[in-house]
Amino acid sequence: MSALEGTVALITGASSGIGAATARALADEGAAVALIARRIDRLHTLASEITAAGGRAAAIVADITDRAQAEAAVARTVGEFGRLDILVNNAGVMLVGPIEQAPIDEWDRMIDLNLTAALSMTKAALPHLLASAADDPRRVADIVNLSSTAGRQVKRGSAVYNLTKHGLGAFSESFRQEFSARYVRMALVEPGAVDTELRDHIRDGVREGNIDRMRTLDPLQADDIAEAVRYIVTRPRRQTINELLIRPTLQND
Repeated sequence: MSALEGTVALITGASSGIGAATARALADEGAAVALIARRIDRLHTLASEITAAGGRAAAIVADITDRAQAEAAVARTVGEFGRLDILVNNAGVMLVGPIEQAPIDEWDRMIDLNLTAALSMTKAALPHLLASAADDPRRVADIVNLSSTAGRQVKRGSAVYNLTKHGLGAFSESFRQEFSARYVRMALVEPGAVDTELRDHIRDGVREGNIDRMRTLDPLQADDIAEAVRYIVTRPRRQTINELLIRPTLQND
């Protein structure tokens, strides 16, 4: 039997990159997957791919920076599949650049998506995760928060991105201390440079330097991070991976 047979996983930011790769990886292990994002065409394509391979998937369009939509996405997942065992808070945006020239709406977008949306999803999912942790088939539930090396260090030109990822790390550790005895595990994954669409949203004049740096690093791929998430959520009940830092071999910061 597959490690996640009979379980349900909800993945935010599932329309591309790490989110889509994680959905495939968890479906491969037998989990039914709820795919949450705003791009409905991509969600339907991914859901069809997973279904064609024998899995179960639901495409749920939501802007999770809106708390009501975040709560509705969790409710629809449980309505569709009957339970929730795994939450992967993957959705995020990286709008780096010097503080002085930064449009303040970029800061708002990062705080809303990287931090507040993850908190809203976690709060909405928690009662269902606690119920699954007390029940078969695994008697354990998981939250995986996708952070970054930016959550372990501070760099110029990355102030608010650093803020959101440090904040996510602090929340994750406090959550772990509060809920580990009830078998809701918390894991923080901190990738270095990954070749995804994340850099596409950086404003002109900053994006080019970021992309040039990526070319020198032989960056990680989305599947590398998906494999890390798969590893975390398939550990036996007695074991928790609290934190996993993954860098490209050539990345020194």
